[in-house]
Amino acid sequence: MSALLRAMLASKRSAALTVVLWIALTFVLTALAPDLKSVQDNESENGPPAASTSAEAQRELERAFPGSDALPAVVVVKADDGAKAAAAVTRAARGTGRPQLGLPVSPVCGAEGTRPGADCVPGGAGLTSADGRTRVVIVPVTGDVTSDAFKDAVAGLRTAVKDAVPGAQVAVTGPAGIIYDTVKVFSSGDKVLLLGTVVLVLVILLVVYRSPLLALVPLLAVGVAMQVTQSIGALLADAGAVTISAQTASIMTVLLFGVGTDYALIITSRYREALTGTPDRFAAMRAALRGVAESVLASASTIVLAMFALLACASPALRGFGPYLALGVAVMAVVAFTFIPAAVLLLGRAVFWPFSEERMARRATGGAVWRRAADLVVTAPRRVLATTLVLLAVLGLGMTGYKETFDLVGGFRVDTDSATGRTMIDRNLGPGEIAPTTLLVRGGNITPARAEAVRAAVAPRAARTAFDPSRDLRSGAARITVVLKDNPYSPAAMDSVDPLRAAAAKAARDAGITAPRVHVAGPTAETADTKSALDRDILLLVPLVLLIVGLVLAWLLRSALAPVYLLATLLLSCLATLGLTVAISVWLGGDTGIGNRVLAYVFIFLVSLGVDYNIFIMSRYRQEAALKPPVEALRAAITRTGGVVSSAGLILAGTFSVLMTQPLRELYQFGLAMAIGILLDTFVVRPLMVPAIVRLLGDRALWPRRPAPSAPESHTEPVPG
Repeated sequence: MSALLRAMLASKRSAALTVVLWIALTFVLTALAPDLKSVQDNESENGPPAASTSAEAQRELERAFPGSDALPAVVVVKADDGAKAAAAVTRAARGTGRPQLGLPVSPVCGAEGTRPGADCVPGGAGLTSADGRTRVVIVPVTGDVTSDAFKDAVAGLRTAVKDAVPGAQVAVTGPAGIIYDTVKVFSSGDKVLLLGTVVLVLVILLVVYRSPLLALVPLLAVGVAMQVTQSIGALLADAGAVTISAQTASIMTVLLFGVGTDYALIITSRYREALTGTPDRFAAMRAALRGVAESVLASASTIVLAMFALLACASPALRGFGPYLALGVAVMAVVAFTFIPAAVLLLGRAVFWPFSEERMARRATGGAVWRRAADLVVTAPRRVLATTLVLLAVLGLGMTGYKETFDLVGGFRVDTDSATGRTMIDRNLGPGEIAPTTLLVRGGNITPARAEAVRAAVAPRAARTAFDPSRDLRSGAARITVVLKDNPYSPAAMDSVDPLRAAAAKAARDAGITAPRVHVAGPTAETADTKSALDRDILLLVPLVLLIVGLVLAWLLRSALAPVYLLATLLLSCLATLGLTVAISVWLGGDTGIGNRVLAYVFIFLVSLGVDYNIFIMSRYRQEAALKPPVEALRAAITRTGGVVSSAGLILAGTFSVLMTQPLRELYQFGLAMAIGILLDTFVVRPLMVPAIVRLLGDRALWPRRPAPSAPESHTEPVPG
């Protein structure tokens, strides 16, 4: 333990100074930093990598046709009959031109009095249902999607069109409406998430400690770490050094509460245990920190390094949130080693009220439940291992039904205008109308006839195509709108991108366009590139994170063999977790699939957090094995860590389960999976499976490290089982 830490915990005065310094630092950083929401970027993480073909297509499209960076808001109107619908859609289009919206004052294209080639809002022909009762108007919304101006424009558009068409059903959807609703849905869940997490953690801590003050210390520590992290993160985001989204901020909340209370439980439990050997509270705290220093450091290092491993990813969805979460865990670890011990010492005996210090110390030595668990593992390790293996294997069978979904609108767990509008379009116009694809054809000798030939060639692959020669060919390029037959965010639509590009390129060559280059832009192409990047990143992350965790375990346990079987148990636990999540969410819950980022999130968090409980028990086993035979060391490790680690696991699972209250499918599924995985690690893998493996391996469990020579246990001794 460093001299600085010893000085901070030398007396009540130094402990008080430590607490005051943290509180002062929190206030100073809060005053200096901008509001975290003001620097959040909720759009870039949902897009494809900057080097992807769809991103390049969008850049080419904007160069050829300035203004193509506008996101379409799709206004869908439904009335009792065709005449009313036509009148309603015209009024809706006029409503988009209100000056305060900052949107173009435009009539519906093809309406009476509209000149050929004039600027107009696309609607009418091709965007009308067969019965004429449902019509669509497409309104381009420009500007930074993260800005207040963009959000105000979409909100104002919804108000304007609904005011303009009383008596008709109207909704605003499309990419602009979807992005607006995504941000709104995230914002609506922030307070629920924070309040739910605080209440849940407080209740569990009160049940575990039965002491109000001891339960409040971890919450205060988490509050300090969270405010410091948010302030530093906001400063870094404002400087452009990191990217923080609303989803990252939500995950940070539950992560800090979970990890912070885990560290608090580990430290205070060891402190209570140390009090049985010395009446000096300051000496007991220093002894406790020496006992847990390596394991807590290994735990925090595993998470931080795993988060930084995300920087190797190509997809913004994964690459963006790693540094901010790494910052949070690092801050939490420092707070845990300084603020928590100082606060506990500052409160003195009162921290254990209404119980005596002696009684709280005795409770830290382990309960009857964990002594029975230790007896079971020691006497029947083969049966325990076989049972846990079968359980995890059965749960893992759910992965046979695994499928991903990229449909963001379908992931809203509350009613939204964009979802309503999409339903109206699906039923009356076709699913592809919500987000058309754009083909950009470049090359020499482009004429209206040749561009039309390309459009005609790709038409059989689409529900609808459009090319307006009076508006295109202004810069030696042709722009063709393609409305796909499938949901633009579906696997079928994504699979059609490459064939569509190839068909257009062949048609361009056949039509006589020299050296044709075909780019595919739009949500479907972007989603396809996002999927490809995520698939590649998973293949990269799995070995990289396992290597990081393995190296940390090897350093902590001074063993080459232990990391191998510990990593194997983590992989089994991860497979079982995902299998049960699929069964609950898709088979029973009716979700169309697992959110596209959930697999990566679950793997990296479950491995980096789930290994904590293996770290805590194996670190204690290594310490005990230096003084006792392997069997007795194993008994002590299970008994002494059982209560505290199980409590920590319940809190961590509980904090992640709060994400299930969020109104987005990805956060719900992620919270569900993490709760399942942590509970499996806490009550199956850590107390049963891992100790059974250690018992069967005997004195080879920490190879090449050997047991204490004064109390050897031969590995040739028969193992009951």
